[in-house]
Amino acid sequence: MTYQDTSLQDADIRETHDLIASDKVEGTRVYSRDGKHIGSIERVILEKRSGRVSYAVLGFGGFLGIGEDHYPLPWAKLTYDESLGGYRTDLTREQVEGAPRYHSDDEYEWNRENGRRIYDYYGVPPYWM
Repeated sequence: MTYQDTSLQDADIRETHDLIASDKVEGTRVYSRDGKHIGSIERVILEKRSGRVSYAVLGFGGFLGIGEDHYPLPWAKLTYDESLGGYRTDLTREQVEGAPRYHSDDEYEWNRENGRRIYDYYGVPPYWM
């Protein structure tokens, strides 16, 4: 087997029916169960060892991104909806607003205790189980 230098290859990845690149997920709109836009995915958080998506961080609030709050949402609470061109959740905006969150200026502690609070709030088993 020979070594192939990939440093000059295009890193763009085309979306398939089942796969999407992380940079295409970030910025994607999220809609409530009634189809209303409630925010956008700011970031995807992966579990280092398994590679599983653990959270989608939903951002909304503030003005032009200033003062925006961030809501870690278990990935299991999202379903891609082709008709909306975004993710749908079975939650209302009010339910998300009551969820654990952090302000854009704050450093969030990504630890098991906070993770448990998030998963308990949404009523789904944690990604580590």
